[in-house]
Amino acid sequence: MKLAILGTRGIPNHYGGFEQCAEYLALGLVKKGFEVVVYNSHSHPYQESEWNGVKIVHCYDPENKLGTAGQFIYDLNCILNLKKHKFDIVLQLGYTSSSVWGFLLPKNTIVTTNMDGLEWKRTKYSAKVRNFLLWAEKLGVKYSDHLISDSIGIQDYLKEKYNKESDFIPYGADLFLDPNESVLQEYNIEKYNYDLLIARLEPENSIEIILDGVALANQNRPFLVIGKHETHYGEYLKNKFKDVSQIRFIGGIYNIDKLNNVRYYANVYFHGHTVGGTNPSLLEAMASNSLICANDNPFNRYILGEDALYFNEANQVAEVLKETDKSSENHQLMLKNNMTKIEKVYTWDTIVDQYIEHFKKISKSTKSTR
Repeated sequence: MKLAILGTRGIPNHYGGFEQCAEYLALGLVKKGFEVVVYNSHSHPYQESEWNGVKIVHCYDPENKLGTAGQFIYDLNCILNLKKHKFDIVLQLGYTSSSVWGFLLPKNTIVTTNMDGLEWKRTKYSAKVRNFLLWAEKLGVKYSDHLISDSIGIQDYLKEKYNKESDFIPYGADLFLDPNESVLQEYNIEKYNYDLLIARLEPENSIEIILDGVALANQNRPFLVIGKHETHYGEYLKNKFKDVSQIRFIGGIYNIDKLNNVRYYANVYFHGHTVGGTNPSLLEAMASNSLICANDNPFNRYILGEDALYFNEANQVAEVLKETDKSSENHQLMLKNNMTKIEKVYTWDTIVDQYIEHFKKISKSTKSTR
């Protein structure tokens, strides 16, 4: 079976969740005998035409010059290139900037789309942009033959709003079992004597609420903020909390081994995401033996259940920071339970097998009726 993966900036991952998914999925599919092509931005650091058996096609991407508008041009270029080849299945990871070109997708190829989270709910966007995102979501559904949901919440939403069935396939993670505390020296931190968050610095990720809580708690432990901060919102946060000496803006860390070690040795890991389905960084935190304090919403509770701490307000964050010790017996049980979930439900081997079952099922369906 020949498969194309669209919708990411490319592999190996240098950006975020969908890129991570594309990387692990492509590698797993190649090992199972699939022929896989991943579309990469022309500016991606990896410039070869093949990576570990995965074929790479680079397409022109003017995002660096045009900002968000460049993503639409990049997706158009990917779809136009796609039409030059014959694939059995096209997997789209997301729809935001590609759905406007959905009418150009080849009619003789089955298109399946991972619908991601509810993008139009993100508070960082203006009302006009959110209206566009809702329209893009409708187009994403319209121009897909099949849908994938990465959480039960998204699956229920698609059924209720569009009367569309979707296959539930979450993201995956690999258990981190080989910690190395020497990594901590690079960040001048000591094991179990710091707290952190890892996220894109965006309002809907509760960054400001968490940092307000850090300021209120006024603990001596360092608090690491890992994520690209050279943005308008990042500058706002750095200015607001410039006098809170515990808060350290580290920037993005894209080396998975470093990230895993920083998560593993943290006292509390804060996960503030409020929009979306099965967030990859949450699963990676679970797999890295992190004691998680998460924003209290259905998406996070579905994954974590009773095996996490929760917050909605800054004072709750402060209370967690002042009173939580990762080494306590109750918290150690949470860690063990979350590691078991990764091992039994969210391992990448399992996720790849679920995608394969999805591909086998839809390949037997009639060709596209779009």
